[in-house]
Amino acid sequence: MNYDTLTLDTAGAIATVTLNRPDVRNAFNEQSIAELTAAFTALGQVDGIRAIVLAANGSAYCAGADLNWMKKMAGYSEDENRADAMGLANMLRTIYACPKPVVAKVHGDCYGGGVGLVAACDIAVTAEDVHFCLSEVKLGLLPATISPYVIKAMGENAARRYFLTAERFNAREALRIGFVHEVVTASSLDGQVTAIANALASNSPNAVREAKALVREIASQPVTDVLVADTAHRIANIRASAEGREGVAAFLEKRKPSWLG
Repeated sequence: MNYDTLTLDTAGAIATVTLNRPDVRNAFNEQSIAELTAAFTALGQVDGIRAIVLAANGSAYCAGADLNWMKKMAGYSEDENRADAMGLANMLRTIYACPKPVVAKVHGDCYGGGVGLVAACDIAVTAEDVHFCLSEVKLGLLPATISPYVIKAMGENAARRYFLTAERFNAREALRIGFVHEVVTASSLDGQVTAIANALASNSPNAVREAKALVREIASQPVTDVLVADTAHRIANIRASAEGREGVAAFLEKRKPSWLG
């Protein structure tokens, strides 16, 4: 598939999806949302891809909604607005549920829906000069479609503050509240993201896929008999899997597992 609003590159087992609308600070519109959905759907099904980096070109990571798109939405009916919002909601869920681990490589400002984009990724690494802002209430709007991911990423207490105040917060604050995993200098960003992506790509593809699902499906559940049985079932299944058997054998035999070639 050819993309107009993003680029897609692969290097070995790592794919990089790069937002490529620098003239509008990589703001979302219908086309960019559809292309991100298509790209992550496709990459999730490629056996040779083991990690995906979500990056951006230009001075900003993502400024949220495109102004022309917002003007168009102002004239939509309620049904049209609902259908439009579902496009963004489905795109975020596609990234969040992608079978491959996704690393956000964040530079420049990240506002509104861009914050949701980072939150939908599995790992977020940001340059130290980045600022974030959940600015929706300044415009009389809500960060509704991004809220499931942002609240999971930063926690309810921090979300309550930043959803309501629309304050800008910097990378160090994002790290303090747990929204991002690591803050590095701008010159170190590429190298650190590459190191994390390489670490992801070196692990058992099946185990990484199942571990991502494990976190998504187990988080916040009460520890009940059903949950205990479910976790026992998961480990039993993966022990009996081809990669599970190969990984243990390789460890015991002090050799590389087959997925490393």
